[in-house]
Formats: sequence, structure tokens, C-alpha cells
Amino acid sequence: MDILWQFLQAGAVGNMSWGNLAMLVVGCVFIYLAISKDYEPLLLVPIGFGILVGNIPLSEGMGIGVYEPGSVLSILYQGVTQGWYPPLIFLGIGSMTDFSSLIGNPRLVLLGAAAQAGIYITFLGAILLGFDTHHAAAIGIIGGADGPTAIFLSSKMAPDYLGAIAIAAYSYMALVPVIQPPIVRLLTTKRERLIRMKPSRPVSKRTRILFPIVAFLLTTMLAPGAIPLLGMLFFGNLLKESGVTERLAKTARTTFIDIITILLGLTVGTSTDASRFLTPQSIQIFVLGAASFAIATAAGVLFAKLLNLLVKDKINPIIGAAGVSAVPDSARVCQTIGAKEDPQNFLIMHAMAPNVSGVIGSAVAAGVFLSTLR
Repeated sequence: MDILWQFLQAGAVGNMSWGNLAMLVVGCVFIYLAISKDYEPLLLVPIGFGILVGNIPLSEGMGIGVYEPGSVLSILYQGVTQGWYPPLIFLGIGSMTDFSSLIGNPRLVLLGAAAQAGIYITFLGAILLGFDTHHAAAIGIIGGADGPTAIFLSSKMAPDYLGAIAIAAYSYMALVPVIQPPIVRLLTTKRERLIRMKPSRPVSKRTRILFPIVAFLLTTMLAPGAIPLLGMLFFGNLLKESGVTERLAKTARTTFIDIITILLGLTVGTSTDASRFLTPQSIQIFVLGAASFAIATAAGVLFAKLLNLLVKDKINPIIGAAGVSAVPDSARVCQTIGAKEDPQNFLIMHAMAPNVSGVIGSAVAAGVFLSTLR
């Protein structure tokens, strides 16, 4: 009976808390949203199941928990805490990204830049709520809707809030189809949503090859803290555009990024142990993250409306919402919103320009924080 009692006390019977039960429900909700609603399933299924894994209570000292040094989960989680996974994710993103829409209409980069206002406004808001500058910077980056960048910066500047920031960033990425349409409709008129934009000019192969090299040099000289992210992003793009490394590019954008996504999502989920995750600070982070994402979306839309006062060739302000970094979901949302107003209005290629510039912009913002607040 003593052995049976010890066995029961080592598992859920002796260690279950209401917090664990709540997080198990959250994990199931993530999996439901991924499967039933198709909200970023490649992210939410690994994260959701990881939440289940991380909240099955057990006694400390068994050497299997994510926070126990030497365990398998702890070793895999080092890719998050040490910032290995995000640059590798960026390599895969770069190898599947086409920058032609941005190169062909470079003024749209301004929409991606404008959307980064959500990062800096939330940074100031977090400071006003009592977070120190390092934590505020990591929280603000959630507004970029770029999970890998949020993980990279928080691993350097706010490791104690890494789980909350990562879950918040990926949650809002998954909820792009829910959050962005109401904001866009609120800030635009029907007439603006019906604007048809001229096709972008064609881009030569030489220009597409030169772009990742020139863009890397310019952005990293401005923000050297972004070298790990932007270096891998533009390297992956060069593999794609060079035409002589297609095998490497194919591997980077398929098998390689899939493996890293599985490891990152699962280990981020396992880090959400209720005793560490369910805190007042985590709730504040989720609220600030939502505000950051909403501000970023609104800033992109409003800046597009401002540009329309200054330019002859009008911009459909819907695509300003794509200035956040949720590639390509935010661009797809813009296409969906535009198609509801005019089924023959194809905005997705135009929306990809601010979308990919938003990826660059959020990485630059992270590099600026890392360089100035280190």
C-alpha cells in the first residue's frame, strides 16, 4: 500500500491543481481551433499538444520535465531559450518568400514600416504598467505578429516571460482572420475598399538576386542586433532566387522548416506549466499583446489612407493591415476582405508587399531593441 500511495502521489493524483486543469482546457481549445477552424494548424496543433504535455502534473526530480536540466524536453527547449529555432525558421521563410511585389512597388514598404507603430506604442505602454525596459521591449514585439522574432527577443531580454510572450504572439498570429477584418472595416469606407490598384512593374531575375544581398547589408548596418534573423531570412531568399541552389532552397522551405516548427511549437507549449504561466504578469502580457496587434493593424490602414492624400495612384487601404508580419495569412485576410466588396479585385499580390516588409520591419525593431537596451 505504501508503494501504491507513493506511485499515486508522484503523478496527477498528488500534484494536480486547478491551474493545470485550466491549462489542459486551453491546450484542447488550441487544438480545436486548429482542426475545426483551420487557424494556423501548423502552429496551434504542436503548441496545443505541448500545453497538454507541459501540464500533466508530476513530482520534481523525475528528470523528465521541461524545466529539469538534462531531460529530453529541457534539451529540446534550449532551442527556444537560447534562440536557436527562430533564425532557422527565418531561413525557411526566406526560401519560400517572393519579394517581387515589394521590389515592383517599393512605396508599399512604408505600410510595413507604419505597422511597426504597434510595437513601439506597446513598448511605452508596458513601461507605464511597471515593466522594465527589457521586458517592455519583448512584450511590444508581439505587435509584429511574428512568433519567431518574439521568441528570439524574449529569450535575450525577458526569459522569465518567454512562455507567455511566445503563446501570446502565436495566438494572435492564428487569430488574424478574426481580429483584423473588424478593424479594417471600422477604419475604411466602402469606396476605399473598392479601390483597384495598378499591377506592379515586372522585376528582373538580376534584381531579385541582388535584393537579398543589398537588403541584408542595409538593414543590418542599421540594426546589427537583427543579424541572426535577417541574415538567415535573406540567405534563404538568395538560395531561392539564385537558381543554382534549388535543392537547398527546397529543403529549407519544406522538410527543414517543418522539423523546426514541430520542435518549436511543442517545446513552447510544454513551457506553459501552470505554476509559472498563470500569473498576473502573463495576463497583462496577453492584454498588451492584443492592444499591440490591434494598433499595428490600424496604423498600417491609417497610413495607407494618409498616402492616398499625397499620391495620384491610390492605394487600397485594406492592404495596410498586411503590414504585420503574419505571412501570408494577413495578406490572405486582405484578399478576403477586398473580395467581399468586389470579387474581381485581386489584392493579395499587392498585400504581400507590406506583408514581407513587415517581417523585415519587426526583425529590425527587435534588432534596435537588442542593440540599444542590451
